[in-house]
Amino acid sequence: ITSPVAFDILPLKLHPFSQSTPTGLDCVGWKRRISAPVITDGALDKTALTDDVGSEEDLYEDFRSSNHRYGHPGGGGEQLAINELISDGSVVYAEALWDHVTMDDQELGFKAGDVIEVMDATNKEWWWGRILDSEGWFPASFVRLRVNQDEPMEDYPLKVEGGKEDESRRFGMGQTTKDQMRTNVINEIISTERDYIKHLKDICEGYIKQCRKRADMFTEEQLKTIFGNIEDIYRCQKKFVKALEKKFNKDHPHLSEVGSCFLEYQTEFQIYSEYCNNHPNACMELSRLTKVNKYVYFFEACRLLQKMIDISLDGFLLTPVQKICKYPLQLAELLKYTNPQHRDFKDVEAALNAMKNVARLINERKRRLENIDKIAQWQNSIEDWEGEDVLVRSSELIYSGELAKISHPQAKSQQRMFFLFDHQLVCCKKDLLRRDILYYKSRINMDEMEILDVEDGKDKDFNISVKNAFKLYCRDTEEVHLFCAKKPEQKQRWLKAFENERRQVQLDQETGFSITEVQKKQAMLNASKQHHAGKPKAVTRPYYDFLMRQKHPTLPTTLPQQQVFMLAEPKRKPSNFWQNISRLTPFRK
Repeated sequence: ITSPVAFDILPLKLHPFSQSTPTGLDCVGWKRRISAPVITDGALDKTALTDDVGSEEDLYEDFRSSNHRYGHPGGGGEQLAINELISDGSVVYAEALWDHVTMDDQELGFKAGDVIEVMDATNKEWWWGRILDSEGWFPASFVRLRVNQDEPMEDYPLKVEGGKEDESRRFGMGQTTKDQMRTNVINEIISTERDYIKHLKDICEGYIKQCRKRADMFTEEQLKTIFGNIEDIYRCQKKFVKALEKKFNKDHPHLSEVGSCFLEYQTEFQIYSEYCNNHPNACMELSRLTKVNKYVYFFEACRLLQKMIDISLDGFLLTPVQKICKYPLQLAELLKYTNPQHRDFKDVEAALNAMKNVARLINERKRRLENIDKIAQWQNSIEDWEGEDVLVRSSELIYSGELAKISHPQAKSQQRMFFLFDHQLVCCKKDLLRRDILYYKSRINMDEMEILDVEDGKDKDFNISVKNAFKLYCRDTEEVHLFCAKKPEQKQRWLKAFENERRQVQLDQETGFSITEVQKKQAMLNASKQHHAGKPKAVTRPYYDFLMRQKHPTLPTTLPQQQVFMLAEPKRKPSNFWQNISRLTPFRK
């Protein structure tokens, strides 16, 4: 890999990033097609490679002539086993990792956590399933097979009024059966963690290490975009799996007490937030690179030489996104088979809540990251912008609306549009003729301001009568800004918005939320390209296409409507960022 190869000699008859999303099944026992030595530090041992699989050209020729498609791992042993079970009359259940929202009557919609009877797994990307009386196609990558397949469907957690589980059903099975079920879940947790560690190691040693040796092909910035902070995740998971191993009772797995491990690492698992937020960027960068044959060959050689299973790089890079989603599902299943008298019960219960909170935090950060593109687009729509970009200090629009601003020394009143972001309040003026055009006027640093409610009547500072007024006051400089709303309820909404702004700033400090410089620059660059085009470009969906490109005459041809890594719980309402802006003024040139 470290030496140049005549990449252009061989035509490539494959779609390198067709659907390659792993299912909820972890990669156990998959067989590799070609045997090759692991890459070690230093130059590639060409002798070893030639002895095993021939020359580099032979390796690529073998790769090309095998008619290989980067494929869904469901096409391996697990998919075959599933179909054999189904054909033998066995019932196979899968549990939804994410929501599948669809308007197509041929597809099966479901929510995260729903249990689906898998009726046909012949196709790698789309399976046919049933929930109650509804049947249809669904993306195989959106589910994980249930651990205890022999458990009757009617024994699965039932929800009663109020959303609580039916306790009598939950603890109604025999103790021996329940211990075996708990053993199955514990074994799955341990085995999948071991496999996951191997995946992470293969990515770090099989891909990242080799990419860093090829400075002629990859910059550090590109590697950061493609792999994110996966090396940090690898270090974290190695410690976590060691903690799990210490708590694992090999002789009697059902007695294992693993709940405390999740509680101990709940804070460290927040590093997944950065990875999940970056993942769409990684997909797009890989899609761009693999339009050039030499990158396809390079990535495939990395996989073969590391003796990795037959999944493409993007499939491996999706694994951390899936993993953080699976923890709440695994813990929920573990809690179900844990008696209240079990020493691990309280810790598992707390761990389940903790991992749901981690998922909630990741979802919130993802939502915030999506907002920065909209903020950048908004700023580019403003005429005569001065000073630093909004994204330098802010990442969310809290509130916006029209107010009368009264300024010293003449106490002159001016109607202005105000946009309250975290850390700053931006003031704009409407064009006299075209009211959809805004001009930048000023901004106020909210970190230095106090909010003062002003009673109706004469204001002493400005010596004028005011109504529905409030002030922003800086103690250090004694700077005062007076604002008046048209109605009392508008004033109250502004006062509440200022409280929310301070609360958001504090929460960001506590959780360590931040946006990288690369993300800010990319958002502004994208907005600038749209702005110069003269009109908004059609929305492109390379990330969706990246994950769901497989077509089949009898299968759904549309893409799932939900982004793949929208995490299981809790569901958030859609951000009202753009609605707030568009409701007030269209901001289109």
